[in-house]
Amino acid sequence: MSSQEKAPEGDLPETHGVDYDALEELLGDRVIRRESHLNAEGFVIRPDEVAGALDLLRNDAGFDHLSMVTAQDYEDRYESIYHLTKYDDRTQEVSVIVPTDLENPTSESAASVYKTAEWHEREAYDLVGIDYENHPDLRRILLPETWQGHPLSSDYDQDKPQVVTLEEHVNPVAESQEDPDSDTMFLNIGPHHPATHGVLHVKTVLDGEQVADVEPDIGYLHRCEEQMCQQGTYRHQIMPYPDRWDYSSAGLLNEWAYARVAEDLNDIEVPEYAQIIRTMSAELCRIAAHMLAVGTFCLDIYGDFTAIFMYAMRDREKTQNILEDLTGQRMMFNYFRLGGVVWDLPEPRDEFFEKIRDFMDDLPGTLEEYHDLITGNEIFQKRTIGTGVIDAETAKQYGCTGPVARASGIDYDLRRDDPYGYYDELDWDVVTEDGCDNFARLLVRMREVEESAKIIKQCVDLLEDWPEDERNIQSNVPRTLKPDADTEVYRAVEGAKGELGIYVRSDGTDKPGRFKIRSPCFNNLHSLEAMAEGEYVPDLVAALGSLDVILGEVDR
Repeated sequence: MSSQEKAPEGDLPETHGVDYDALEELLGDRVIRRESHLNAEGFVIRPDEVAGALDLLRNDAGFDHLSMVTAQDYEDRYESIYHLTKYDDRTQEVSVIVPTDLENPTSESAASVYKTAEWHEREAYDLVGIDYENHPDLRRILLPETWQGHPLSSDYDQDKPQVVTLEEHVNPVAESQEDPDSDTMFLNIGPHHPATHGVLHVKTVLDGEQVADVEPDIGYLHRCEEQMCQQGTYRHQIMPYPDRWDYSSAGLLNEWAYARVAEDLNDIEVPEYAQIIRTMSAELCRIAAHMLAVGTFCLDIYGDFTAIFMYAMRDREKTQNILEDLTGQRMMFNYFRLGGVVWDLPEPRDEFFEKIRDFMDDLPGTLEEYHDLITGNEIFQKRTIGTGVIDAETAKQYGCTGPVARASGIDYDLRRDDPYGYYDELDWDVVTEDGCDNFARLLVRMREVEESAKIIKQCVDLLEDWPEDERNIQSNVPRTLKPDADTEVYRAVEGAKGELGIYVRSDGTDKPGRFKIRSPCFNNLHSLEAMAEGEYVPDLVAALGSLDVILGEVDR
């Protein structure tokens, strides 16, 4: 809905137990009006009341998880949307919409309430041009400081040349804010270094041998994925892109994030048979992604390339062989379609099922071997236990999700807490650890591989016995999809790294008016500064490795 009108009562979203009237009363005269998004009721707030309104929703109403901040511009205003939910009840959602003047797009920052907002508001300022008052560090985050204009604002001149100044022999720390009389030293880690897992620049200040300050410097890839999705049609052209966000074999999980939001937006049902195939294939992707995370993490910790890294790659290859049989691709799968999947299981089905069962049967012994090599290794224990610590409340402030959050004891998993696919019909457990450290994050991923195997086995049993005449792989979806203008929805799935969410606003055409990606890596990487403070440089490298970030998803 546009912020200029209120939805009719019949169009309000499912409340899931949220008393929106009570929330409106709590917010009082801060609320200009209410509007409806497909996933949640929204409150339009004055731009000078943002921090006060969000503080009430967080501390009095329990909305302790800021999933994402979406920024966009209209013909008559700029707008920020704060997507709020609860770690202990994901089905409770509320949106806070903040319209601002076209001539002076300024609103109050939410960073004093949610640490998460720091990076999200910097991105909104960088790409859309909204200014956030009282933000602790409002500057560009993806583009160079010398960039002219804001690429996602409607008045941006795409053809305008950009001139980035270059100064020879400049002192890189000439404007350092560090005390010149102190013993601190500035250290660049990356952006081109194996331990950064991609083009990540970590600006590090050392006090002696300990880390005094860390700033992850992102934006080296410039993926433009959101803009490309805004130029593609819902039905056919967007689905190939999600595979490329987190390209570490998590492609089908990414595809499901888009499928879920687009299917809700267009009121598309998915056949039960197709839901089971989706669930099985997504968990295979989760295993492949976690194998890569385990192998590269151990390579970071004590350089064991021959045994652990190659073992992890061996088992990841087995998973990818199965996914290749299913989808025809090893990484860029493009297998999901709105309303289901593109084709049925490969023939002969018995051989395909046998291949999966063989892999699942070997997995317990494989994981036991991993525990002998990794978690039982004294060097690994000394490098990871008690390092990179982030407690549950701090992790929530940064909006951490996935294994990073669950390793800090946060019992939060969208597969269970906001059910989709076939997960709520299967027997499996959410894995949590209380260590809050680098060791706990690895342990969560290894245990999650076991849970994924349990899910896959149950899916295989169901698919094997499914009646042949009821194997519907896709519902009847119109060739052209044109959801009503100003319909808005945010939906998310449990990706390998955490909550992968997408916000879409339709403009009445067959292409999204706004397409915004909530990357779990973006939030998790932000938390590095909390994990690394007071640690040594090797512990900083371990903490970064434990986050399992993919920079292609961070920069989107």
